[in-house]
Amino acid sequence: MPLSATTHVPTATPARYIGRLCKHFAHKIPVHYDEHAGRIEFAFGLCLLTAENAGLTLRVESSNTADLEKLQQVVASHFERFAWQEALQLDWHRT
Repeated sequence: MPLSATTHVPTATPARYIGRLCKHFAHKIPVHYDEHAGRIEFAFGLCLLTAENAGLTLRVESSNTADLEKLQQVVASHFERFAWQEALQLDWHRT
């Protein structure tokens, strides 16, 4: 069973962030997405994005703690750059 962490970001435009993150990573790694959900397949783990009425939920999964922490950092740094207008930040919680 993989290790995982989740975070929820309140935003009125979750589909926009799914699209931005997935399009960015699609140049290098496998990505699948639509306006409701996204899946980014890193070599060291997986990122799942889900649009909800109250915002965006992000979940990262990996096989070990070091890769999970790396995945959290990579996803957070890119997300926060794309979300600078709303000044959104990710607060991960291990699950």
